Amino acid sequence: MQTPGEFVREQVTTVRSTVDRVAGSVADSVADAPGVSTVGSSVGDFIREQRNAARVSLRELARTAGVSNPYLSQVERGLRKPSAEILASIARGLKISAETLYEQAGILDRRSGNPDTVAAIRSDDALSERHKAVLLELYETYVREHRASSPAVS
Repeated sequence: MQTPGEFVREQVTTVRSTVDRVAGSVADSVADAPGVSTVGSSVGDFIREQRNAARVSLRELARTAGVSNPYLSQVERGLRKPSAEILASIARGLKISAETLYEQAGILDRRSGNPDTVAAIRSDDALSERHKAVLLELYETYVREHRASSPAVS
């Protein structure tokens, strides 16, 4: 049986490989076509919406996320596909979970389970992003195990 730390490491590795694969395919499609990837623009639109809702300037978010102002602008416009690490930095700057951006970027499936429970974990200010990720992984594991042990319940 895996420990929670091993489980989380495995999930992070999977997400990183998916990000690399998706980023490569997006780069290829952008190079081949004059249009912009819809995934790239949707995550960029989401970042811009969150930044505007938080009343944070592009320059301020770039500084707190540790990326250049032009790069962040390109991400918001869908011209660049950020890595998982960059998305995590942007999420920290926006004070939202990195998982939220991973879901918007299409590199992480939405979590199973009760959305209220997931939202409660994500919104708890007493927890670090790492603690939230571990708790969400554990919760999802319990939900999957419960569903597997009682197939009649959906």
